[in-house]
Amino acid sequence: MSTTSDPSIIPDEPPDALRFHRHAPLLSAPREIYRARLLIRALAEREIRAQYKQAALGIAWAVITPVMLMIVLTVFFQRVGSIDTKGVPYSLFAYIGLVPWNFFSGSLTTGGLSLVNQMNLVNKLNCPREVFPLSSITVVAFNSTIAGVVLVLLFAFNRFAPRGTTPLAILPFVVQVLFTVAVTLLVSCTTVYLRDLRHALPILLQLGFFATPIAYGIDTIAEPYRPLYALLNPMAPVIDSYRQTVLYGNAPDWGLLGCGALSTAVLLLGALKLFRRLEMGFADVA
Repeated sequence: MSTTSDPSIIPDEPPDALRFHRHAPLLSAPREIYRARLLIRALAEREIRAQYKQAALGIAWAVITPVMLMIVLTVFFQRVGSIDTKGVPYSLFAYIGLVPWNFFSGSLTTGGLSLVNQMNLVNKLNCPREVFPLSSITVVAFNSTIAGVVLVLLFAFNRFAPRGTTPLAILPFVVQVLFTVAVTLLVSCTTVYLRDLRHALPILLQLGFFATPIAYGIDTIAEPYRPLYALLNPMAPVIDSYRQTVLYGNAPDWGLLGCGALSTAVLLLGALKLFRRLEMGFADVA
């Protein structure tokens, strides 16, 4: 005997046939993301409010982590290690590496899991799915901007002025942002299908912290291997370029930064292509 459904009962989730599926060509990605910029902003604002709601210290949490890490690195490496900072106070040397790293790792931690954590919203909104990891990156960028204020205070405390080549830091900044976007998109779409990745991510980031010249300089890597190092880890030439331009008054090492930019461009193109290919099945594995 057949049964009829009660029309007064509204399901919490749409039926599978009504879930949002779409085919998104790669070439349309930049245009669609630009059109969805207001949605990215709205999602980021919502996340920022939720992040600091009822937090006693508020936005102070944005600076606590990098400052504590800087103190630990300064105490350990300045007193125990023998890091040659070429006359630059070690607190500045370390902090100028910690801020971009925290931006990268924070974006990867939150943006890499943004699709998994918001899958119900992903399946209901008619928008490019890239807006979810990009909104998470925007939130981390907001926190990193606040953390960057501490850098100004460190310059004053150490009586050390930024060099005249500081404007050149915009070039490694562009590489840093694009590399962060590429890796975050890659991780976010892969995690939807491979949930074990979210458990491995903290371990990989810890290894990446020590494999990146944050507590030490890039000159500790043998010179013949530096180009390969920059290709495999674009954050290395980015951090070194910040130090060269802001602390030492030099131009970036164009060869190393070029290697990092090249691998970033290849990775970004591959991440966008993979993301667009995998997103057609997000609703099926939700």
